[in-house]
Parts: sequence; C-alpha cells; structure tokens
Amino acid sequence: MSKEFQFFIYLLERYAAHLGVSADIAYRRLLQKNLVDYAVNMYELYHVEAIENAFADLDRRLSA
Repeated sequence: MSKEFQFFIYLLERYAAHLGVSADIAYRRLLQKNLVDYAVNMYELYHVEAIENAFADLDRRLSA
C-alpha cells in the first residue's frame, strides 16, 4: 500500500470524526463528489500542514 493511500485512510478516519459520522459515510460523501482521488493526490500538501486545513479544504469542496 502506498504512503499516499495509507495517509488517505488516516485522513478519512480523522475527517469522519470531524464530521461526526462513520468513515463509511465520509468515504461515500467524498466518492459522490469525486473527491477520493483528489484527496489521495493531495498527500504532499495535506500531510505537512495541520490536518484541520485538509478538513477545511474538503468541507469547501463538498459544499460546492
């Protein structure tokens, strides 16, 4: 498993907690908006910044 995908799993679990939902529900929301690949590809930025910045980015993209 790539480091990018490992980080995505971590991000997904933390993001789900941020939303107050299960990881399955958070994943489905990202999938519906075609944001799974986006989030995986954002590894270089997301893993060096505060995790809350990733949450804010995903929140903006989900609400668009």
